[in-house]
Amino acid sequence: MQNHKQFLTKSEFGKLIEQTVKDHRSSYMDAIIHLCEKHEVELEEVKKFISPIIKNKLEAEAMKLNFLPRQNSLPID
Repeated sequence: MQNHKQFLTKSEFGKLIEQTVKDHRSSYMDAIIHLCEKHEVELEEVKKFISPIIKNKLEAEAMKLNFLPRQNSLPID
């Protein structure tokens, strides 16, 4: 992990993820992969920097893409 000093905390890394999602109009999964490649961080090492909020968004995204089984939810649009 070479350049991890740029996102030492969960909140800083979360901000980078949110900004990448917004700027690139990408998914959370793609944003995390992009940031790992950009900062030369192994995907296995980055899990400690992902906040519970981002984990929830990843989980919702994965359910929407049928990567995880869907849970009962209210149709809120």
